[in-house]
Amino acid sequence: MLSIREFFTACTGVWTTERTYHSVLSGQVERSYTEFRVEPLTLEQKQPTFEFYSLNGIKVDTDQVKEDDHVCPGFAIAFDTISEKGEQVAMSLKALFVPDAYVVSEESPAKKPSLPIAADVPVREEVIEGFYLRDEGYSEPGAIVGRFTYQPTRQILEMITYYRRSVAVDQMRIVEDDIRLRTIITYERPQNGEPPTVIELVGFGVERRQKN
Repeated sequence: MLSIREFFTACTGVWTTERTYHSVLSGQVERSYTEFRVEPLTLEQKQPTFEFYSLNGIKVDTDQVKEDDHVCPGFAIAFDTISEKGEQVAMSLKALFVPDAYVVSEESPAKKPSLPIAADVPVREEVIEGFYLRDEGYSEPGAIVGRFTYQPTRQILEMITYYRRSVAVDQMRIVEDDIRLRTIITYERPQNGEPPTVIELVGFGVERRQKN
């Protein structure tokens, strides 16, 4: 069993993955190959993100974070993807994971929304929940707020992002030091605040950490 600190430490390095995406509505299947480069952020590199989201309603207890900056893991992520059709996409972003225990705002515009049933994890003492903050979204440009849960007993990180027109549930599970499983489900975002139920896309992948 990996603690949250051990899990995020294990996520650093260079990873490669071959994914298969299934379009549920059209029945189409597409494959892609991606290389990820993941580097941990220092406390100084995290500070602008803390300040930006503090102005937008998510205030982090930075005094606690300064005592141990590992409690809010952060990464610089760069990836290059090529599809089986030869289409290439490159992107880089910064991501920060802030457990609810370190959020001191009494009012937040990013309160936990209605989750898809498959992503609604029962609240248990060992499950860690919090905000998943990025300076760029995958499906839409600009800074974006998501939610995350981490289940230490299963070594599973789940990231839920509400875009304007879709809801993405991205699950990562470490099964060996250099192997992790990835599942991505994209739902149509309902307009009435109800839990998402219409699945648009499902992706699967086996990711492998590359040796130095």
